[in-house]
Amino acid sequence: MDALKNAVDYGIIGLLVTLSVWCVAVAVERWLFYRRIDLAQYPNSQILEIALTRRLVVIGTVAANAPYIGLLGTVLGIMLTFHTMGTSGTMAVNTIMIGLSLALKATAVGLLVAIPCVVMNNVLRRRIAEILTQYRVQHGSRG
Repeated sequence: MDALKNAVDYGIIGLLVTLSVWCVAVAVERWLFYRRIDLAQYPNSQILEIALTRRLVVIGTVAANAPYIGLLGTVLGIMLTFHTMGTSGTMAVNTIMIGLSLALKATAVGLLVAIPCVVMNNVLRRRIAEILTQYRVQHGSRG
């Protein structure tokens, strides 16, 4: 059962931290790209939109799935707590509460990853809408 505890502590939470770092890197790269984009080099708005939305699926996917990854860690932690209670034969309230509170940390980390990812995704998508509008104004409605 130590392997399961390590899987929750290091595997699930490590995965969530790694995904959050990846999302921040994508968001920073996209923001820098949007700041230096030259609208004149795109022949139409569809090609521009493809360039603008590249890699945003990463942020959206992490935002949608991080709570579920955290929930998986919580379920595994609760299973570990029940298994420990069953094998030890004790029903100490403090042991149960400690085990359950530690299990819930995975859900908390999942939410701490998902919420900023949703915000980053919304901010970047709003910036895309602004750039596309600016392109259409500059190039008329032919975009």
